[in-house]
Amino acid sequence: MRHQLPPELHKAHQEIREIARGYGLNTFDIIFELVDYDEINEVAALGGYPTRYPHWRFGMEYDYLNKSYTYGLQKIYELVINNDPCYAYLQKGNPVVDQKLVMAHVYGHCDFFKNNMWFSQTNRKMLDEMANHATRIREFQDRLGVEVVENFIDQCLSIDNLIDQYSVFKTATNTQKPSLLLEERESETPTSAGRFQSKDYLENFVNPRSYIDEQEKKIKEGQDKLRRFPLKPERDVLAFLINFAPLEGWQQEILSIVREEAYYFAPQAATKIMNEGWASYWHSTIMTQHVLKDSEVIDYADHHSGTVSSRPGQLNPYKMGIELFRDIEERWNKGKFGKEYDECEDAGVKEKWDKQVGLGRQKIFEVRRLHNDVTFLDSFLNEEFCVQQKLFTYGFNRRTGQYEIVDRDWRKVKNQLLFSLSNFGQPIILVEDGNFQNRGELLLVHQHEGLDLEFDKATETIKNIFSLWGRPVHLMTKYNSQAKLLSYDGKEIHEKDA
Repeated sequence: MRHQLPPELHKAHQEIREIARGYGLNTFDIIFELVDYDEINEVAALGGYPTRYPHWRFGMEYDYLNKSYTYGLQKIYELVINNDPCYAYLQKGNPVVDQKLVMAHVYGHCDFFKNNMWFSQTNRKMLDEMANHATRIREFQDRLGVEVVENFIDQCLSIDNLIDQYSVFKTATNTQKPSLLLEERESETPTSAGRFQSKDYLENFVNPRSYIDEQEKKIKEGQDKLRRFPLKPERDVLAFLINFAPLEGWQQEILSIVREEAYYFAPQAATKIMNEGWASYWHSTIMTQHVLKDSEVIDYADHHSGTVSSRPGQLNPYKMGIELFRDIEERWNKGKFGKEYDECEDAGVKEKWDKQVGLGRQKIFEVRRLHNDVTFLDSFLNEEFCVQQKLFTYGFNRRTGQYEIVDRDWRKVKNQLLFSLSNFGQPIILVEDGNFQNRGELLLVHQHEGLDLEFDKATETIKNIFSLWGRPVHLMTKYNSQAKLLSYDGKEIHEKDA
């Protein structure tokens, strides 16, 4: 698949690399590979990893991308992976100005991969790890049959979002074996009620029956808690299933592979707006101030405008990211931050505010290092930015059959954006009890935050977890503010008020 860059693109790469370094972008070595449209669609279908394990869903994705390209519906301009070295793909036949833009864009991505804290725990040799995963899964397919292995991978992929994206920063885990929990804590829990010493004739007075019954009840409750696991709700459902579900060795290994890859891709989902905004900021800076020739300006402008343009009612992460980075840079260059600025109530004064502190570039590098999309928008999206970018909330009007503007209040806009980005827009599911009602059944809890689960998706998720757990699975959630318990026993879904 690898094709050496022609001299013109090789020279452009060297030029862009030096410019990027001059601005302080710090990347792993970047290897650009020139591929045709069929090859780039194939790599894109595999998530950027040509050595990934075989599965029908990758073939389906390839077919979709290939037809989209054939009918002119979409075209992949750049594809880059978080690895050391970073690999990026350029499509043959694209104009030279597009290839230069992609190179500059890739340097922004690679700087983000290397320096953003949410990527700090990712495997920088994931290209090799993906190849190892593919080898192991092919071995399982040869031994057990392709259909058996693919069906199990289907079940694992259906729940690959049930992870705890923050757990990579934790030093301890909650998912310990129940037997270990008992061994560690059994000495802390008395096995019989303690009695005060007394003479025989004072026994009923010093140790009344009601006191003894109360103490024995507490002891029983303590012993029941020891038998309950995990000790506190566990958000990493995949880790819990790997540790405790009655899986065969090959199943446990495949689920571990799916979990590892889910954690690898999680930071990309958590920083989509920032990552694309950062890359767009730098391709715009590098191209317009250093690289463009006069003859390339129109083609560049056409491509760049297509990247950062927004359709009504849709959020373009490229547009949102680049504009917010530019806004932060301008505000910190002019000193539009801090107590004095925030307490100023004169709109005219605030509009002309310029302390000429020149901290903008330093600030956006700091932001790039520390934030994810949620904290990025929460910290820096303000009323002025919402007004300037014409942001609003919208909803579906049943009378007209169209989506219409509902509100322009910047606080509501911000809250809706943050809500849609929290946990990748997915519901938060936790393991509450792996020994529910002392029957070895699994109790899950939906952390309800104002939005009900989609019933069809919830029931399918329960069924797939049942196939791994092997015993009835229950899910505590809410519908229309009413607590509900969904249960699956291997035959049918049961629903009741909880």
